[in-house]
Amino acid sequence: MRLDPHSMAETPEDGDGDTSVVTRTRPKTQRPPLYKVLLLNDDYTPMEFVVVVLERFFGITHSQAVEIMLTVHKKGLAVVGVFSHEIAETKVAQVMDFARRHQHPLQCTMEKEE
Repeated sequence: MRLDPHSMAETPEDGDGDTSVVTRTRPKTQRPPLYKVLLLNDDYTPMEFVVVVLERFFGITHSQAVEIMLTVHKKGLAVVGVFSHEIAETKVAQVMDFARRHQHPLQCTMEKEE
């Protein structure tokens, strides 16, 4: 058999007209890994400041921000969102910079989602 470049079909060498289609399989593309952004509790950052951070950088409502802030306060940390690596990295940097500029020790970190 020879490959007919115009039809992408194999044609028999004897010319009897029987053709079969060549199929190509595409490799499955994997989704990029996602990262959890976490806020960590400390004994110094005011609760109101944490609520402002959550509203400002994560676009959540005031009541959701209060709920997450209380989770951070009670459990020591909370996931505030799940993002691509670049977005998670940017959010962490924004929160850390904002906290430092306001002289608060608030910690924000990210970890790969399992």
